[in-house]
Amino acid sequence: MMKKRIINTIIITGAVIGALTGCQQAGQSKAPDTGSVAAQQADKLAIDYQKYTLDNGLTVILHQDKSDPLVHVDVTYHVGSAREDIGKSGFAHFFEHMMFQGSENVADEQHFKIITESGGNLNGTTSSDRTNYYQTVPANQLEKVLWLESDRMGFLLQAVDQEKCENQRETVKNERAQRVDNQPYGLRNERTAEALYPQGHPYSWQPIGYVEDLDRVNVDDLKAFFKRWYGPNNAVLTIGGDIDIAKTKAWIDTYFGGIPAGPEVTDAEPEPVALEQNRYITLEDNVHLPLLQITYPTVYARHPDEAPLDVLADILGGGKTSLLYKNLVKSGQAVQAAVNHPCRELACEFQLLALANPASTPDLAALNTVISQTLKEFEQRGVKPDDLQRVKASIESSTVFGLQSVSGKVSKLAAGETFYDKPDLVQEDIKRYNAVTAADVMRVYRKYIKNSAGVVLSVVPEGQAQLAVKEQNFTLPARKIPERQPAEHVEPIKVSDSTDRSAPPPAGPTPIVEVPEYWEGTLPNGISLLGVTNTETPTVTFSLSLEGGMLLDTDEKAGTAYLTALMMNESTDTYSNEAIANELAKLGSSIQFSAQGRYTQVMVSSLTKNVSQTMALLEEKLLHPAFLPQDFQRMKSRVMQSMQQQLKDPSSLAARARDWVLFGKDSRLSLPEEGTLNTIENISLDDIKTFYKQYYTPAHAHAVVVSDLNEETFVETMSFMKKWQKEEYAIPTFETFPDYDKPHIYLVDNPGAVQSVVHIVKRGPKFDATGTYFKSRLMNFPLGGAFNSRVNLNLREDKGYTYGASTGFIGGKTLGWFEASADLNAEFTAQGINEMLSEIKTFKQQGIQQDEIAFMRNAFTLSDALKYETPSSKARFLSQLQAYDLPDDYRQQQLEIIKTISADELNALAQEQLVLEDMQLIVVGDKQKILEQLFTLGFPVIEMSLQQKTQRELTP
Repeated sequence: MMKKRIINTIIITGAVIGALTGCQQAGQSKAPDTGSVAAQQADKLAIDYQKYTLDNGLTVILHQDKSDPLVHVDVTYHVGSAREDIGKSGFAHFFEHMMFQGSENVADEQHFKIITESGGNLNGTTSSDRTNYYQTVPANQLEKVLWLESDRMGFLLQAVDQEKCENQRETVKNERAQRVDNQPYGLRNERTAEALYPQGHPYSWQPIGYVEDLDRVNVDDLKAFFKRWYGPNNAVLTIGGDIDIAKTKAWIDTYFGGIPAGPEVTDAEPEPVALEQNRYITLEDNVHLPLLQITYPTVYARHPDEAPLDVLADILGGGKTSLLYKNLVKSGQAVQAAVNHPCRELACEFQLLALANPASTPDLAALNTVISQTLKEFEQRGVKPDDLQRVKASIESSTVFGLQSVSGKVSKLAAGETFYDKPDLVQEDIKRYNAVTAADVMRVYRKYIKNSAGVVLSVVPEGQAQLAVKEQNFTLPARKIPERQPAEHVEPIKVSDSTDRSAPPPAGPTPIVEVPEYWEGTLPNGISLLGVTNTETPTVTFSLSLEGGMLLDTDEKAGTAYLTALMMNESTDTYSNEAIANELAKLGSSIQFSAQGRYTQVMVSSLTKNVSQTMALLEEKLLHPAFLPQDFQRMKSRVMQSMQQQLKDPSSLAARARDWVLFGKDSRLSLPEEGTLNTIENISLDDIKTFYKQYYTPAHAHAVVVSDLNEETFVETMSFMKKWQKEEYAIPTFETFPDYDKPHIYLVDNPGAVQSVVHIVKRGPKFDATGTYFKSRLMNFPLGGAFNSRVNLNLREDKGYTYGASTGFIGGKTLGWFEASADLNAEFTAQGINEMLSEIKTFKQQGIQQDEIAFMRNAFTLSDALKYETPSSKARFLSQLQAYDLPDDYRQQQLEIIKTISADELNALAQEQLVLEDMQLIVVGDKQKILEQLFTLGFPVIEMSLQQKTQRELTP
């Protein structure tokens, strides 16, 4: 399927702008479907699989891939928020949390611990239409994962109780607060759905649910929900990776075969909707940039018109080649514009979105006028050949890159089977998008968009409703919640098997994990090049790193490196930015410049067959940037507006305050990579040209590549590099930082915030591979480096103060720091901080426990199987080798340290690094709600103004 853009989150320059069988004899299964058609089409993209169904209705899909010693297991249940009852929104997501709270043979919170200690990672997700649980583990841990997943499928109800229910209720409410209520634009999707769908429609509420509904649920409600929807006949078990097919089937029969089928489940019928007139709604929010979103109802997933509508969305708002980019972004009226066509099982939505630039746009009505004019322009312009070619290239490229990981392939197989009873839809999707014609696109435009009614959402700064497109004409009717019926007692599921489930099955032999074999070479101008020849997919992943980045900025013009990188993504001497974007899109390639931290980076991805044309475009971008005044003014304005938006974002405010406290308010290190409003204003186009001339040279550059090409062939594609000559430059050093004689609380006021973003910080060791920094990370793992760490279990699972809490050491080439962080429920701000400090103090005083050392050792050693799977992960490994000049055997040295480091050495590190007297507290929250709480902590409270760079001490 053509890759669709993420629509749940808006990002602006770093700121946050997402049946049926009865019970038969256990162990028997239906005849397998081997997926032979897909397997035999060697000349086409496909995923090999075997499919069969157990007698209890559980569908099993197996995909063998022995390229890496790992497996990915996905259990998808065909239930999401669309199958909830009115007044019980959020149940599916709530139950996703409950599925990690232990089952009859797995203790509370042990699912996370067992998988982490096995060297794996895991999570669960809930959407409108399905809930899935997944784990990636070393191949020898597969049986253990099947034991875990089957225990919660068949034996969960025995372990669910009201106490766990209350605990997870608070966790889910904290998640909603963090991701929705405390985020700028966080209510956008909820408000749109309420207006677009009639009350009671399965999509009229969000998977996260309403707080009042979450407060209404009790443990019997949850048990009933589980028993209705979590039967094996409503699930798909998909396993991919380095598996033995016969042994895997035997384990599946052993662990899942005796679980009885649940109630019969039939597929829901699509429920697309239509509106008779536009519904205008206005949301006043804590934002700087007004947002306009127009949403039209269309079809449903895999409807024949879905693909043409996706193509239409790309033409209208798919990046720099689109009409909205030309008419809104390039004209400077909008900071960002996009069009998406997200499709779900029951209905699809066609969304046009624009973030206004307040400096040049009076209100959202002006943007709405331009959007209307753009639609008329499209109708006159029609569909051009390049439009269709871009889509076809995007399909092929995104499909190939999506097959680089086992998890990517398993996810495709699981979704295809869950919704369409066809695991491998790769070829079908390619065919249906390639079959789209210009006439199809124009037809769906006239049918679903032209003169159609939709939901017009205006998100405006608080108190500025006059900026909305029109006065609100739609008000959500009061929710009609049925009278609550007492939930009946739910009996546990009776599983008929004799399997001993009392303890996890033992792991198989530990797989041998080899660090990727790499070659060392040079580009034609002498730049160091490390490469891995990887033949799993016909792709090229290349990165070029120029050392210096933001460190090369002058203090009064902070943001120059960042703005220069943005300009490198714009016009060249030969191509306009739209033209070069079009050429890359037709190849299915990408070239992206960015400046982050210590480095300016150039990232290139391409299908191997298109690498020569892609590198020719890289030459154009790297050596011949045009630096046009109009591009500069647009990008500068965009960055300044994004900085204004960051001042509304609690996480961004906390990061800025943290860096100020750690490095001093006058240090370049304490300012965002983008700079500040004042420093950005100081930057001229000549500054950009000078920065490029001085610092875009090979003097401090290194490069890595992962490709199916050998060294000689790849280097030939980079012959243009000989034109790029070295110009030496010095990288500034930073050594003078603030010292503190005691802890302070640094408060940044965020009026109206429902949570307090807390960071507890002190400077710490810089990065090393085998010294203090590395060993400190080992020491920190049980304190706050894992889900089952002391800090997270206390604040999230025991107290319910937060959605998540962690501690960690962050290290760079020349400096580092320790940080404990959590987004705390505002009313528990002081209690949460006390608990964080108490956990650090107790860990330091009492020391690490032996079981925690074993937990750390297993997690850090066994996880190697997952570290080098994809081209991007191999490229990261190579880049780290280069950046820190690491020895070839550094990983072997690390493993020896992990195996032999003693409790005494780890405790000594805790004494040295976890000095509470040196730690400073940053709190971003509503001053009126939390100030009195903060005074009770006994530390001086200093209010910070990040914009004015001032601070003052507050008194009780």
